[in-house]
Amino acid sequence: MAISLQKGQRISLSKEAPGLTKLMCGLGWDIAKRSGGGFFSNFGGGSQDYDLDASVICLDANGKLTAKENIIYFGNLQHVSGAITHTGDNLTGAGDGDDEVIIIDLSRIPDQIVKLVFVVNIYDCITRKQDFGQVENAFVRLVNAANNKELARYNLSGKEYLGMTGMILAEVYRHSNEWKMAAIGNGIRVNGLGDLVSSYC
Repeated sequence: MAISLQKGQRISLSKEAPGLTKLMCGLGWDIAKRSGGGFFSNFGGGSQDYDLDASVICLDANGKLTAKENIIYFGNLQHVSGAITHTGDNLTGAGDGDDEVIIIDLSRIPDQIVKLVFVVNIYDCITRKQDFGQVENAFVRLVNAANNKELARYNLSGKEYLGMTGMILAEVYRHSNEWKMAAIGNGIRVNGLGDLVSSYC
């Protein structure tokens, strides 16, 4: 049976999805129409393609990012351990289904990494005057890669994310020798991945 986590809910992955070792983070959106409607619409937004980026930030037991290679994003497509792989950057949202995908093998995550934070942001959002309110059919989801069952999904084009330029999707973390997951779903105003990362340094 599929697990559908609500915002703020926490589960034990070993109990709710026994045998789960691989997760997939999927991000999708459609090619933008040339019209506003979001927070920046009065300032001329919507004149360029929308480039949404999915990333994973790997933290230690203190909740800190200890090395740049522990950020998996379009500029660093694979973790040094081989446990996390970003399949590549999509600059426009062209194509159906998931436009960006990150695959995580929990069994290969190094012991010193205790928490994985899944985040999304709009690339160059301030310069382009863009926010989620202007993006068509944007979603982000976390999936059990073994059976393609969704664990959590958020519609980024909804009113809840109007004016937001980034969001924290979920946290997957070790606790008492098992992996647990917290559905976060918090929209935030950031000027790129650097702003998201800085709160963990």
